[in-house]
Amino acid sequence: MDASPIIVWLRRDLRLADNPALAAAAAGPVIPVFILEDGEEIGGAARWWLRQSLADLRRRMPLLLRRGEPARVLTELAAETGASAVHWNRRYSPAGAASDRAAAAALAEAGVAVRDFPGNLLFEPWTVRSRAGEPFRVFTPFWNRCREHEVAAPLPAPDSLRGPSAPPRGDTLDSWRLPPDDPEWMDGLAAAWRPGEDAAAVRLADFIDESLDQYATARDRPDQPGTSRLSPHLSFGEIGPRQLRQAVGAASLGGGEPFLRQLGWREFAWHLLHHAPDMDRVPLRPEFARFPWRSDDDLFEAWRQGRTGYPIVDAGMRCLRRTGWMHNRVRMIVASFLVKDLLMPWERGAAWFLERLVDADLAINAASWQWVAGCGTDAAPYFRIFNPVLQGEKFDPRGRFVRQWVPELAGLPDLTIHRPWQAAPAALAKADITLGQSYPPPVVDHGAARRRALLAYQQARGAA
Repeated sequence: MDASPIIVWLRRDLRLADNPALAAAAAGPVIPVFILEDGEEIGGAARWWLRQSLADLRRRMPLLLRRGEPARVLTELAAETGASAVHWNRRYSPAGAASDRAAAAALAEAGVAVRDFPGNLLFEPWTVRSRAGEPFRVFTPFWNRCREHEVAAPLPAPDSLRGPSAPPRGDTLDSWRLPPDDPEWMDGLAAAWRPGEDAAAVRLADFIDESLDQYATARDRPDQPGTSRLSPHLSFGEIGPRQLRQAVGAASLGGGEPFLRQLGWREFAWHLLHHAPDMDRVPLRPEFARFPWRSDDDLFEAWRQGRTGYPIVDAGMRCLRRTGWMHNRVRMIVASFLVKDLLMPWERGAAWFLERLVDADLAINAASWQWVAGCGTDAAPYFRIFNPVLQGEKFDPRGRFVRQWVPELAGLPDLTIHRPWQAAPAALAKADITLGQSYPPPVVDHGAARRRALLAYQQARGAA
């Protein structure tokens, strides 16, 4: 007679390797389940990725799919299968943690044991404290403190997984209708990405072999393949942070420490969200609650569509629309343009990123937008306002990134690719560009917008 099975509830940990909840259950019959939670908000690009990732994982393990409220689904599944326990790796978002507490309470009432594990961060958000016992509000001392802590080695994937003799029935992926009904967008995502645990491992190996040694300098260049592009794999847990830390550390290459520092920023974002659960919608600096943001749907739409007249901004936004991803340096540029040149609320930009990014991450998204807007705890100074022309000329000096995503400007020389409104009439004619028709003029003058933003920021700070 089979031993009682253990249910392993998978969430953003869609992998076999370094999965503590799965490893602890793998000796006996195991029922891995993914639950599409009622009311869970997930962006369109993330829905596409989830669909591909679940399909990949189902080819590698007997993954059950169910839909509904987790507390109800898990208690029903335990009763149906005679499961003695449910395992999961802890979540840290406010909604996710609340759902886990509700599920744990319902299972305890039903007499089913619950075991939860740390598995999705290097350091759980409440474990890193200052020497005075306080949470951190600035990244560098937070990361320095983290580096004093030990990190466990990643766990191997189970040698095999054995299901119960009578496997339960579940949903089909097609019945969930996860991806949005937008063929052009779906084609762009499919051309740019290969989700799944094996793909994540290949991406990591290629990054270490090809790019890690130059990461410290190349990571700021959108015209070069200098970043890891591992963020969506990490966001969906197809690879874990301990695996990244071990692999990059073992490589002993020059870009290792800068890359691990980016992992540290991810840790810091979740640390902040744990201690400020409304960080995704409330500024961490209270004076920004009264900031005089503007409301202009036409300007916001120009930003969304990549039609602002600033080539580096437009290239970034078009890349996002097509591939579900944007280079980190360009994310900062387009975010600064929205909140400082256009004086649009950072929350509105953050919501668009959550809808369109395949690596949408609640904590990182909120922390990053607050950093750019100047309203976070570890924020860029309010007077730091990126000049989109100078940023383009510095980080895309030959205009390759702009030419890829704003092809109507491809014929301009390097000297004016980032400022087409200053190109000579002959150069515009040669490139077949008519400003205002084939490409828009700037929607704002950056110099005037900068002065307006500085005044608004000074008034908000003075009113605190």
